[in-house]
Amino acid sequence: MWQEVRGKKIGNVRFHRQYSVGPYILDFFCPAFRLAIELDGEQHKDLKEYDAEREFFLKGQDIITIRFWNREVVDDIESILQKIKDNCK
Repeated sequence: MWQEVRGKKIGNVRFHRQYSVGPYILDFFCPAFRLAIELDGEQHKDLKEYDAEREFFLKGQDIITIRFWNREVVDDIESILQKIKDNCK
């Protein structure tokens, strides 16, 4: 995923990898649109309460989070990239 979003490849928008916000580390973050991209593995099925708390905190920081399953990235990267582009407008 990093190869696809780094270097302003998406609409000339800069993303950071492993970006720290408060007590959390975001997988990818675009400061210009306050957009966090999170890639979730199977372990997130058991972390719903943690993810909800994290989401609440990030919303309080005016950060929008979009989440994708790791498998989605492997199976359909083009759809993922389009969803990211749609959120960078």
